[in-house]
Amino acid sequence: MDKIKFDDIRSAVRENYGKVAESVSAGCCCNGSSCCGTPKDRTAEEISMALGYSGEDVATVPEGANMGLGCGNPQAIASLKSGETVLDLGSGGGFDCFLAARAVGKPGHVIGVDMTPEMITKSRGNAQKAGFENVEFRLGELENLPVADGIVDVILSNCVINLSPEKQRIFNEAFRVLKPGGRLAISDVVQISEMPEHIKKRHVHAHGLHCRCFPHSGIGIHVGESRFREHSDHA
Repeated sequence: MDKIKFDDIRSAVRENYGKVAESVSAGCCCNGSSCCGTPKDRTAEEISMALGYSGEDVATVPEGANMGLGCGNPQAIASLKSGETVLDLGSGGGFDCFLAARAVGKPGHVIGVDMTPEMITKSRGNAQKAGFENVEFRLGELENLPVADGIVDVILSNCVINLSPEKQRIFNEAFRVLKPGGRLAISDVVQISEMPEHIKKRHVHAHGLHCRCFPHSGIGIHVGESRFREHSDHA
């Protein structure tokens, strides 16, 4: 797949999620259904609690931050500590960022990166109205992170990397921005059996959501090729 097609995919994803940001529906489809097959009549809070977030989690974030876009709970495996710097890949309305901000406290710092302008506008507005001073949101692509080298303790990502046509570049960038000893906490869609050919060939505009799930062993391969294994002090 050439760079032009990569850009076409990003444009389609950006357009879809721009509409999601401006919609009041929960889930990553503009008709209100979830990308994980969740019934469209469920609220974002119900979706998130079914994925492992607590009632306190969904109640303490700013209104509109939780959009029901996840497929798991990376916070559960992140082991966030006070004072840490956290980076959220594909931060959406800011849900995971605001939870992380509470976990790392005032000494810590949280950076959310999203390539959709409407999402950045939404998340910045959420941060401002709720008075979060240790969170910032940056517009940018995950394959070209607007983050300096070696400043991040923990990277979070929730059901976003599958949307990229260049997943290896994301893991390369993750390695670049993490400190020695930094860690990844990723929740994403994994393909456990072969997809039917007609789904593989369906154009991203028709599909409307993601371009390719991780194959069963894909995350391990991407992490390995990003040089994490060459540096035992990275986790």
